[in-house]
Amino acid sequence: MVAMKIILPFLCALALASGSRVKLYKRRSVKEIEFAPDGRIVNGGEAQPGQFPYQALVLSYFDGDEEALCGGSLLSTKYVLTAAHCVMSLYVEGAFATHGTVILGVHNRQLEEPSQQSIDFASINAHNWNIAEMQNDIATIELATPAVFNDYVQPIELPAMSDQRTFSGILATVSGFGRTTDIPGSPESDMVRYTRNPVLTNANCRAMLEPFSVQPQHLCLSGTGGRSPCHGDSGGPLTIQEDGRSVQIGVVAFVLGGICSVGVPVGFMRVSYFLDWIVENSDVVLRP
Repeated sequence: MVAMKIILPFLCALALASGSRVKLYKRRSVKEIEFAPDGRIVNGGEAQPGQFPYQALVLSYFDGDEEALCGGSLLSTKYVLTAAHCVMSLYVEGAFATHGTVILGVHNRQLEEPSQQSIDFASINAHNWNIAEMQNDIATIELATPAVFNDYVQPIELPAMSDQRTFSGILATVSGFGRTTDIPGSPESDMVRYTRNPVLTNANCRAMLEPFSVQPQHLCLSGTGGRSPCHGDSGGPLTIQEDGRSVQIGVVAFVLGGICSVGVPVGFMRVSYFLDWIVENSDVVLRP
């Protein structure tokens, strides 16, 4: 008998989400925000301050005291890219975060660093997320005030509209604040961490995650060495290096059975698949 494999998003979700744009009017003051501990990258290293200037910390708040800590990436002065399941309620079908904050320029999330810029959500744009098949797990957040670019805060570059590569075999980097281990109650990371592994072909990923159906919109990263993003890294960026610059090719989305350190492939939303949607739901200008 073939064992059933369970694919879970890095933030467990209980409902399907429909694509929509939600304006947020209820906001919490930055001073009132409590940083919920969620962990860090598994089998990775601590980043240097400013190493990932596009990295965003996304804090979402919902009715009923529900909250979520996620990653994201800065697209422009006004928009952040993240996962749909980071801004959708875990418990109420179709419910979006009522308010939230994006913090940029973060190295240690427990400190008020001079490099940090804390900006409230203005609106959420979520795709037609389908948790059953782990599809369309992507969203953009409009910022209430523009980010200011400096050495610690910079936008990420996305693939060109004409880029048809699969990126398989290329070494890619994932960063965030997710857990370090699968042990319940394991120590939380205050600092941004990162790890690297090669991108897999979808055919290889499909064979390893069968019977889960890996689709063209998915991108898989090898889990070799137990190196992996984990809970709390959802929505964060997967990047490659091109001519000395970082290019985002994936958004952290799901993992087999919710376990991060066993060496199985990790699932991302393929950024190049969603470029038209990202353009329509942000102000980012892409290369032809």
